[in-house]
Amino acid sequence: MASFTFYYTGIRVRDLDRSVRFYTEVLGMDLAFRMKIRRQRGEVAVLKSPRGKQKLELNWYEPGSKYATPYATGQGLDHLAFRTGSLSKAKAEFRKKGVKVVDRYMGPKGGEWFYIADPDGIWIEINGAK
Repeated sequence: MASFTFYYTGIRVRDLDRSVRFYTEVLGMDLAFRMKIRRQRGEVAVLKSPRGKQKLELNWYEPGSKYATPYATGQGLDHLAFRTGSLSKAKAEFRKKGVKVVDRYMGPKGGEWFYIADPDGIWIEINGAK
């Protein structure tokens, strides 16, 4: 069986600059990086607490993007992320269990990840170890 490690949490935000300021100035997190995500028509900022291992990914999507759903208070969870050593092994195991891949991506420098959904529709990113 593939092994999984909880990796980070991604939340959807309405104003990326405002959210980055809040998490850095109010909670003391450091901005690790920020980048455009053209395919999803959005932008991502990744933050980390100075003494923590988990990351927080802030996801903003421009109006008209299929990911820019109407925002309601408390519904900002974008996805949870887990890391595994073998994406192909994980995909095979999910297939056997009847779990479907809902989306997949190739990232910069050959990184690959895909998403499954939990029973309530929350997306779970499965990210290959680097």
